[in-house]
Amino acid sequence: MTAALAKGHPFLKMHGLGNDFLVLDGRERPVALPDPAVRALADRRTGVGFDQLILVAPATDERADAFMGVRNSDGGEVEACGNGARCLAWLLMREAGRDHVTLETRAGLIEAWSAKGRDGTDSVTVDMGRPRLGWRDIPLAREADTLHLPLAAPGVADPVGVSMGNPHAVFFVSDADSIDVARIGPGLERDPLFPERANIEFAQLRARDSIRMRVWERGAGITSACGSGACATLVAAVRRGLADRAADLLLDGGPLRIEWRADDHVLMTGPVALAYSGTLPAGLLP
Repeated sequence: MTAALAKGHPFLKMHGLGNDFLVLDGRERPVALPDPAVRALADRRTGVGFDQLILVAPATDERADAFMGVRNSDGGEVEACGNGARCLAWLLMREAGRDHVTLETRAGLIEAWSAKGRDGTDSVTVDMGRPRLGWRDIPLAREADTLHLPLAAPGVADPVGVSMGNPHAVFFVSDADSIDVARIGPGLERDPLFPERANIEFAQLRARDSIRMRVWERGAGITSACGSGACATLVAAVRRGLADRAADLLLDGGPLRIEWRADDHVLMTGPVALAYSGTLPAGLLP
């Protein structure tokens, strides 16, 4: 083992339906990363490569087991990450020998518990909390009807605005797979309507309990899955009267089960996977 590795920092590489994460535990050894360092680690050729970086820190709220910080691959900090919450919750439950944990995030407390997928595999259910539907809550730069946002791009128009702790605009389309997400996603993400930018979803209704969805994530680009985006999509579909309050969201990486309960909380259930572990050389960390 080289000196650089001996002084480095252990990490885990995880993913939820292909939405992949670098997980760094800073509970005993704090980690502070400037944006350039995050971007360097996110590089899939010269770094580790990831959609989001999960930084675990001691909770400041006594009700929580740990604080989950989230950085996108561009270095920007974000409020919530549904797939990342499932992955971290799975790790903490295994660590503590429990089937329930509470995560503290910038968007608030998130409850999570172990579950079984329909195929019998281990899954995690996360309570993503209540959707926020007011124009200030998303937030928008100006007052607008969040059920019909004044936003359009070639081939798409009339999205629904939802906040799941982070901003989303959900477009309903006839064929999600035909949308050129890479071409229109960046402009929609950075439209002046969104002062904090936005996640952009393209949703195709297959049945009242089945929705095909693709996503352009704020600060990360096209990802194979977005948990908060899946939750926002179901909320948007229910608000439009297009879907039932529980549905399968079919993402590029696979399905998530989303339920918008009568108590206004949105539950997300899906799998997690640990890909590998390693040590970041000391030179990659400030």
